[in-house]
Amino acid sequence: MLCEIGAELGFFATWMIMTALGLLSMLILSGTLFYFYYWKPTFELWQFKSNPKFPSPLLVKKEIIHMCKGLIVATLCPAFTLAASSAGWSHGYCGLEAKEAAMPLYMQAILVFFFTDFYEYVYHAIGHSFSFFWEVHRHHHRFYNPSPFAVIADEYLDQFVRTWPMVILPAITPINMDLLFVIFATLFYGYGVYLHWGYESTLLSAHNPIFNTAYHHYVHHAVSAKNR
Repeated sequence: MLCEIGAELGFFATWMIMTALGLLSMLILSGTLFYFYYWKPTFELWQFKSNPKFPSPLLVKKEIIHMCKGLIVATLCPAFTLAASSAGWSHGYCGLEAKEAAMPLYMQAILVFFFTDFYEYVYHAIGHSFSFFWEVHRHHHRFYNPSPFAVIADEYLDQFVRTWPMVILPAITPINMDLLFVIFATLFYGYGVYLHWGYESTLLSAHNPIFNTAYHHYVHHAVSAKNR
């Protein structure tokens, strides 16, 4: 289905549709969490908030504005990689029928997850290590007490570079585009919403030695700076 959309609509129309759908999904997902945990929180829920204070309406407004800015460029690479796959410029394919030389779907999923996670880690480290990139990334850290709207509340360059794996991976090896998009939408954006949730969960303790939790990410937003 995704490849057909890219082939029939072309890059520009696909980009516009994906941007509109992305905005709708973010408003639903982030907006729902915001309503229950920031607008109408109960005392029982508030007890699990990492920072007992809530962000000001002005900061939330800026989060939403930056979220929309980030979305505009975050959908460029997804739209391009669909168009490239449809035109035969990359090895991306759709459907369950595997392309010749394609890895099994479970191996593709492992590759997409670990490559993208490592790529994001390195790019994020660069954003905190070099002055040019920190000047871009520091705008995300103005939201020191983030809400779920802060997931992609970034400057244009940050969001554009972060979606490069969606172009890089199909360019070097056959990748199922449906799988690629599902992983990015659920594991990366969905997990990002959790990280910017601002609340601790009884299901995943912040004291666990493996997973980065919403508490860890709140602390990262609150105290991080260049070279830290």
